[in-house]
Amino acid sequence: MAAYVRFFVGLLTVINFVSPMEAKSSHGAPGADETPISKAIVEEKPAIIPLRQFFDNPKISSAEISPDGKRLAYLAPVKDRLNIWVCDIDKGIDSAVAITNEEKRGIYEFFWTRDSKYIIYAQDSGGDENFHLYRVDPDATGADLAAFDLTPFPKIRAGMIALPKPHHDQMVVSLNQRDARYFDAYTLEIATGKLTLLEQNPGDVDDWHADTQGVIRACTAQVGSDTEVRVRDGATGPFRKLAKYTDEESASLEPFGKDGSFIYMADARNSNTIKLTKMDLKTGVETTVAQDPEFDMSETITSDLTDELVAVAFEKERLSYKTFNAQFAKDLQILSKIHDGDVLFRSSNADETKFIIAFNSPTDPGATYLYDRPTGKTTFLYRPRPWLKAKDLVTPKPVTFMSRDGLKLHGYLTLPKGVVAKNLPLVLNVHGGPWARDSWGYDGEVQFLANRGFAVLQVNYRGSTGYGKKFLHAGDKEWGAKMLDDLVDSVNWATKEGIADPKRLAVYGGSYGGYATLAALAFRPDVFACGVDYVGISNLLTFMNTIPPYWDTFRETMYRRVGNPKLDEALLRERSPLFAADKIKVPLFIAQGFKDPRVNHAEAEQMVEAMKKNNHPVEYMLKMDEGHGFANPENRMDFYQAMETFLTKHLTPAPTQ
Repeated sequence: MAAYVRFFVGLLTVINFVSPMEAKSSHGAPGADETPISKAIVEEKPAIIPLRQFFDNPKISSAEISPDGKRLAYLAPVKDRLNIWVCDIDKGIDSAVAITNEEKRGIYEFFWTRDSKYIIYAQDSGGDENFHLYRVDPDATGADLAAFDLTPFPKIRAGMIALPKPHHDQMVVSLNQRDARYFDAYTLEIATGKLTLLEQNPGDVDDWHADTQGVIRACTAQVGSDTEVRVRDGATGPFRKLAKYTDEESASLEPFGKDGSFIYMADARNSNTIKLTKMDLKTGVETTVAQDPEFDMSETITSDLTDELVAVAFEKERLSYKTFNAQFAKDLQILSKIHDGDVLFRSSNADETKFIIAFNSPTDPGATYLYDRPTGKTTFLYRPRPWLKAKDLVTPKPVTFMSRDGLKLHGYLTLPKGVVAKNLPLVLNVHGGPWARDSWGYDGEVQFLANRGFAVLQVNYRGSTGYGKKFLHAGDKEWGAKMLDDLVDSVNWATKEGIADPKRLAVYGGSYGGYATLAALAFRPDVFACGVDYVGISNLLTFMNTIPPYWDTFRETMYRRVGNPKLDEALLRERSPLFAADKIKVPLFIAQGFKDPRVNHAEAEQMVEAMKKNNHPVEYMLKMDEGHGFANPENRMDFYQAMETFLTKHLTPAPTQ
């Protein structure tokens, strides 16, 4: 099994195909030795980059080395759908052949089995998020090459738990076949698809956790909005309660320790930020391993070969590693000289002598290399979007400013090239979640908008993750209220700095960002000139009553953070843009996927109906073969072309010189 790989359990972002990295620091108002943004030197005007270069499928992406170190698998298009390709490393990428033939929807998640015999991938139907696990044999030919559905059950969602080291012919998976609300744990025989029940969900477990040998010895359960950690000493028998955490403490299980006597925990107990601790499985006593006073830890990296902790990552303004292994520290030192992007360890062979390394950069997105650890040699493999040129892309600038009630807000400002950074049309790009964050690095939407002449501002408003529990929970039940104030404060900062024209502000976002767009236009009708809602929520009452059944264990947490439709009906109605649609007085564009399981298509349609009832124009795009975001490239192209036309019409970008 490849080391340093975290298995998928849900959806990946499907548009950019690269992970965030960072830029140099710059906080808020400039100091004495800094040049004000609005007086920065104007760079040469870039050419208009075709929309397809940002939003079509990548040429190649997501490479994974086989555990035996002999082959490389990656994603590349076959008839406009991403499929899995395989090549011998010695023969190179030009020798690769496609081993899957998905025609309706591209593949976005896959991995090798431990024996390098099969590749497993996940696929849903039209964006319904009912993922099945499929097996494909890279050595098969003809009819034998067809993918085999390992979980061929209707309306189920399957996920990976572990690949046991002692049993290369098995996987441990989660499946909600018995009850759509709850995931049970099974052993799955890779060759035949035979399932054997390991653990039946008692109705509150949201995460099964396996030790270094693939044995389920821990789980987390949601008790109200609290998280309970349960463990046991072996493969069978009852679980015992080891610890309990409040919602504020944001607890999650990390890898087991090498000897199985402890487990790593990520939590904010007795601290504001999420730290990494070692929890003794007998006593429940925690010992802090790594912590930052301002930023939450973002990832634990362990060696699959030795089962030892090698590093902990913190996403600050720049991705930062705290290392616990001399070899890993040496790797970072060597790799940092190859590229100025953040070093991302994608996968390795079983003996950890060869690694796939991606470098994340806003102007050189996803450059990927093969790293030979014994020699320190790197070999360039590919760029996902080689048609994008660094000279035409823009480096975002990290910024900070204060909210009206004294919270420190972090964000990223991206300015178009070829114009003076003064009185520009600006798009406020609101991230989804809302329990997520914007990061420094390549973002296709941001680069696209900047190339069209718009300044782009991203802000990690209260309720975003990464900045500690006080900041996260400052957003509880503040949808459409203080969370919205933060967004308004961010554009007020940009206009006060002289960067943005207060009469040419747009708001755009997907999912929660779509909700924020509707809320901004309905509840702050004099701030923005137009808005684009992408798969956003219009009515918090209907949204909370139509969440997917497999979110059931998270329901109480949702009630705590958003509101309970039975107890907080008045609050949710007050914060729902649908009921204030008559206050919207600027142009609105809405895009929605018909099969969206998270935000039902009725959320968009009831808003469109309300706008029309008020005789207010609204543009509406509905894609019948999409879910929560558009995965198929032709639909992405339609959406962004329509968005470009809409924003250009209503903001009129300043002419470049």
